[in-house]
Amino acid sequence: MDNGTIYVREKGSLRRVSDIVLAQPKPVSSCRRTNPFVLRKEHFIFTYNAEGSLRYTTKSLFDITLLFVADNIHHVDSLVGFPEQIGDRLFTAAEENRVFLNADISPKALQLFSDAYGELVLGSLCLRNRFPLLHERMSEIKTFHSLKSLDLFGCRLGDDHEIFPHLTSSSLASSLIQLSIGGNSLSDVGLQRLTAPVRMMRKGLDCLQALDLSYNPISDRALRYLTCLPKLEKLDVSGTRFKLCTTLKKTMWDQLGLIHSEKPLDTFDHTRCKTEGWAEQIVNQWETNSSHMPKQKKIDESRSSALRFFGRQKFVRDVLNAAPLVCESKEDVNKERLHFYRPAANNPIPEKHASSATNHQGKGFLNIKKRKRQSETCDSASQSVPTKHSSSSVLTAEDVDLLNCY
Repeated sequence: MDNGTIYVREKGSLRRVSDIVLAQPKPVSSCRRTNPFVLRKEHFIFTYNAEGSLRYTTKSLFDITLLFVADNIHHVDSLVGFPEQIGDRLFTAAEENRVFLNADISPKALQLFSDAYGELVLGSLCLRNRFPLLHERMSEIKTFHSLKSLDLFGCRLGDDHEIFPHLTSSSLASSLIQLSIGGNSLSDVGLQRLTAPVRMMRKGLDCLQALDLSYNPISDRALRYLTCLPKLEKLDVSGTRFKLCTTLKKTMWDQLGLIHSEKPLDTFDHTRCKTEGWAEQIVNQWETNSSHMPKQKKIDESRSSALRFFGRQKFVRDVLNAAPLVCESKEDVNKERLHFYRPAANNPIPEKHASSATNHQGKGFLNIKKRKRQSETCDSASQSVPTKHSSSSVLTAEDVDLLNCY
């Protein structure tokens, strides 16, 4: 453990390693510790027997080595190939040593574990109404590239946030299934900017199945920006500029192949959304640690503004349990839910959706013409979900005549 010369044996040859300064053990005030991961100079564990007498046992070589690697985790190049059990214990040792609270080491250490163990490190991340934490730990959050569920509701992203490129990056393309970006003052321009890489380069959000855009000032014009999501099956546009009508149902069906759900979908019930993985406690420590940040510490503009807005002591108490920023009144909470979903391929489309998708154009022509029933010809068309940009395929010759009457 001295800062002397270090030799490494690789492939049968011995070489000297330079420019590596190993961490020194931290002094411990008390020897009455039973946790083998607590850092100590001596390699003993002190406990008490049944009679109350003090006894000590030596730590195993594995625990000593584990602590040594955890103390110097920033010097490790890769953990790929190491068993999950070893990775779990090493992550716990690094957490006990508060490695992930060090802003200089934390991003590299988390990237190291994420590259090797993926969703085991963090498979679901909930940052609902916790935008100060998002700005505080942006570099660390970007290392979680195996997320299946990400909740950014109420994080004040706006139309141009630095996390947008990460959401559409190739690192999240094969894993992200559910995304919530509601309550972020996201307009049509912001949604256009967010999906631009997907629409232009056909990369990113390849597996996204559920998208929450609720309580954002978006209009039906934004639907065309969602046609690039190949596996989108559920969409929440509650509290937006969308108004439930036959035109909206027709547009949803033609462009996205989605139909309106009479009942709220369980997918968008965010009461069950939570952070899951090895790094769950790390996220909680970030919140607690930021609330006790010293005033003399120099911080950047975004971090400073977030802390001034909430106050240091009220951060954990008020912000973490705050109601959605855009749903504060009971009237907003009880508003009609606009949930849309893709019907299963083997299930027929509900009759009301099929009729609205084929008959809504016949309304509003001052009874110029009445559409005849096409039950025989529409039955087969209603059994399958149309592909995107294929609205012309569901129009009959009579439909074309009606369109020409405009």
